[in-house]
Amino acid sequence: MQLGLVACGQSGSNQTRSETAMGGTPGQGAGSPSGGGLGMGESGNAAGGATGAGTGGSVTAGGGGLGAGGAPGEESRAPSGLLCELLPHPERSLITDERPELGFISGAARQTAYQILVATNRAALDSDQGDAWDSGKKLSEQSIDIEYAGAPLQPSGTYFWKVRTWDAADAASPWSEAQELKMAAALGAYGTPRAPVEQTPLPPVKVTAIAPDHVFADFGRDAFGWLELELDAKTAATVTVRLGERANGSSVNLTPGGSIRAASVQLQLQPGLRKYRVQTPKDTRNTSGEAIRLADELGVVMPFRFVEVLGSPVPIQDEMLRQVAVHYPYDANASAFSSSDSKLNQIWDISKYSMVAPTFAGIYVDGDRERIPYEGDAYIQQLGHYSIDREFALARYSHEYLLAHPTWPTEWKQHSVLMAWADWMYTGNTESIAEAYDVLVAEKTFESRVDADGLLNSAGLQDLVDWPEGERDGHVVKEVNTVVNAFFCRNLQQMAEMARALGKASEADRYDGLANKAIEALNRKLVDSATGLYVDGVGTAHSSLHSNMVPLAFGLVPPARLGKVVDFVKSRGMACSVYGAQYLLEGLFRAGEAQAALELLTSESDRSWMNMIRAGATITLEAWDVKYKPNLDWNHAWGGAPANILPRFLLGVTPRTAGFGVAEIRPQPGALARVEGTVPTIRGPIGVSWAHPAGQTPTLDISLPGNMQADVQLPAGLTECGALLDGLPAQLNVEDGTTWLKGLTSGEHRFSCP
Repeated sequence: MQLGLVACGQSGSNQTRSETAMGGTPGQGAGSPSGGGLGMGESGNAAGGATGAGTGGSVTAGGGGLGAGGAPGEESRAPSGLLCELLPHPERSLITDERPELGFISGAARQTAYQILVATNRAALDSDQGDAWDSGKKLSEQSIDIEYAGAPLQPSGTYFWKVRTWDAADAASPWSEAQELKMAAALGAYGTPRAPVEQTPLPPVKVTAIAPDHVFADFGRDAFGWLELELDAKTAATVTVRLGERANGSSVNLTPGGSIRAASVQLQLQPGLRKYRVQTPKDTRNTSGEAIRLADELGVVMPFRFVEVLGSPVPIQDEMLRQVAVHYPYDANASAFSSSDSKLNQIWDISKYSMVAPTFAGIYVDGDRERIPYEGDAYIQQLGHYSIDREFALARYSHEYLLAHPTWPTEWKQHSVLMAWADWMYTGNTESIAEAYDVLVAEKTFESRVDADGLLNSAGLQDLVDWPEGERDGHVVKEVNTVVNAFFCRNLQQMAEMARALGKASEADRYDGLANKAIEALNRKLVDSATGLYVDGVGTAHSSLHSNMVPLAFGLVPPARLGKVVDFVKSRGMACSVYGAQYLLEGLFRAGEAQAALELLTSESDRSWMNMIRAGATITLEAWDVKYKPNLDWNHAWGGAPANILPRFLLGVTPRTAGFGVAEIRPQPGALARVEGTVPTIRGPIGVSWAHPAGQTPTLDISLPGNMQADVQLPAGLTECGALLDGLPAQLNVEDGTTWLKGLTSGEHRFSCP
């Protein structure tokens, strides 16, 4: 089955916009607090508003949602954050769906109705005329995944739409701002549109004059793109330009090792004031074979941070140099994170940036060396992208591309099920899982390889476990492999949930049965009865970190053995790759071992994110260090697990129901005195702030957008003191030893001690 995909060439648009989706205007410095360009030095700044950083005050965030509705009788805000086909800016793309799905952030604390107008021209819409569709006042709480139901949309047509809502008091909100959408020339075939990539010119953060004709420039961050140089030469001349990801003092390191990038080119100058694009050599490996091609008009793109210009006939000033960064559109202010641990803040910054900087190809790729999409890489980037920006189209596009162009590892195919499930849970939309369902059943669950006990036999397949091979903690690969079977068990559970969401009740029951049988066999055949640990597979007594952390991450460990598995996992430290770190940290947080996870996150060892930062990287590495993978590159999103781990587990924000109708908020701050952040969701941003200064009682502030509820698990400090909610005794439930408040409503709330 081939999914209908928008051609990869779409990603190559070289249109430069005066206003980008980066949260600021092009040309602002990297790390600018305003979020301009690719700068992300905004730790502690809540999306759209102040967080009350360091004060323990309530988190607030703009975007038409947090606290929406406010006190009884207060007028609802206008809806905001309009989406069409999951795109925040559909006018930049072409919509192929004849009945596209619309969504918005509701301005009502509890929405009771909505009205959508779709018009063929802006004047009609401004006059409140929906000549294509007027939904009328629709009694519904729905604010996402609303299917267009008007007159047939015309090929190549342009439309405009807006929405208003009614709250619990039946008061109407103002109309939202209008959104434009453009239809493709051919409508009807399933396809996932995405935005074209953008070009953002960024100035250097520092320029050092080495000699009158020689300068060294630092742009602050690595970015994929090219150098733009503006010079006014009196006569024709030749200058040498060096670009690279690493520096030696005040010079570009031209022999950086591994697959770290560097180039030196001769630039021919012509008389007069001219703007030059410095063209670097083409790399055959990442522009042939299975590599994703860039559009011709983009030319050669390479990652670089540092630049040297030698032999310039005129003095070079800062304004003459621009790093033109190519990236997918991105709102840097959609998310925020800050804590009392400065190392954790640095790790957030590099991980967040690592979700965005490598999107230059308009699809998730593994880095610059190969430029090939891989399922495991894409899954980590998908989760990170969801955690830092309210943009779902690129992740869906990348996932669907990989369904049609799968890669070789066993677990990578299994990751396609994880990606499909995550897409559905974060968007609430079932179109993609409906389109992909048959492929998932036929190619990704490996049901034909199930033995009589219900476990998966992967003989003849290519089990990965971890990569490179030296990162497997001595794992002994067997035909019945514990790591692969842990993924298999989780896939079966997810297939049951997706089948049920698609109305396939008998299929859901079948997958439930397969999952229960496989989990029982996993915990019977793949456990050492003496140690209580998972062995690596049938036929070996060896227990690796991987064979224990993956079942832990997927919630497959029975309570009776949980302590032994957790103790073993903690004893192994970071005995896995940057990819494996995703599941190691998930496992520890899911087991309630937040402090152990935080110690790994902020470790100073050579197997840490601080080691990447010390080395000078600004995008996460492919491996912990060049000594663990000699051909590593410095621009791998799969090394950025903290981008999703910190929002999903430390702040604790995940969807409890598909589309975040009910959020789960389970903060696990460990020993941190303060942690706060803003997490984007399809329904609007969620704010979480924990403060526990030494010698004082803790507070937990939560902000929920309109039209959302949350189930909140309280950290121990609050349960021990008998928590108050907004100054009144909280109505708490205890489940499996944890304390929850169910059904927290939209708005701003504080949990505190009496």
